[in-house]
Amino acid sequence: MTVHFVGAGPGAADLLTLRAVDLLRAAEVCLYAGTYLDEGVLEHCRPEARLVDTQNLDLDGIIGEIVAAHADGLEVVRLCSGDPSIYSALAEQTRRLDAAGVPWAVVPGVPAYAAAAAELGVELTVPEVVQSVVLTRVQARSTAMPSAEALENFAATGATLVLHLAITRIRELAERLVPTHGADCPVAVVASASRPHRVELRGTLADIADAVETAGLRQAAVILVGRALVRPGEAESWLYASSPEREAKRTDRIGPGGFTRVGGTEN
Repeated sequence: MTVHFVGAGPGAADLLTLRAVDLLRAAEVCLYAGTYLDEGVLEHCRPEARLVDTQNLDLDGIIGEIVAAHADGLEVVRLCSGDPSIYSALAEQTRRLDAAGVPWAVVPGVPAYAAAAAELGVELTVPEVVQSVVLTRVQARSTAMPSAEALENFAATGATLVLHLAITRIRELAERLVPTHGADCPVAVVASASRPHRVELRGTLADIADAVETAGLRQAAVILVGRALVRPGEAESWLYASSPEREAKRTDRIGPGGFTRVGGTEN
């Protein structure tokens, strides 16, 4: 049996992938973090499935549950909040499963930052304003950040910043970003994106901390910082432009055996 690490998405039961739903329906054991899921997600599981809430388990306890279930020949799903590729502890869990000889696979999910952007109705990359997105966190009661990944280094690029696991330090973060972004830089905070009790706050680096503290947000929130949040400028992407210049530039050929992209399609 293969243990599946499945992206549970931002929390809403209807934002799971079809593959995730199929695996949940087949699972005999499902491990999940109850803090970040709507109960509807677990309704995809069969009634007799064993459900294990991991929010009070340490890493060894989680792996122990998985290894024991696998030894019993049971189908196991480990639900990860959002997408397993970001802040899911996938590396340390799979390292231990490798050592135990337990096969595993990963199923992607909708990441929290994408759900937050959808709630806000914004594109995080706006032509001629910003074309990059930085996903990062800050150090609190957690492992140290690599020295080169200081927030100020990312801020200097001008990219849209998406800050995870940082809501309790919002005031400090805003102060650190003012020198590069300006006090009037737009900020949005989305807590429990996609869920019925979601909270959406908008402001600037000058006032967002007050709004967060007034709302009492403490977890499950994503902070987005950047000029793209207010739909700035009038520049448009070349992808859908209709002009002679686009005709000259839209064909991008990549060496022998590669592909040709014409008009937004790949052939």
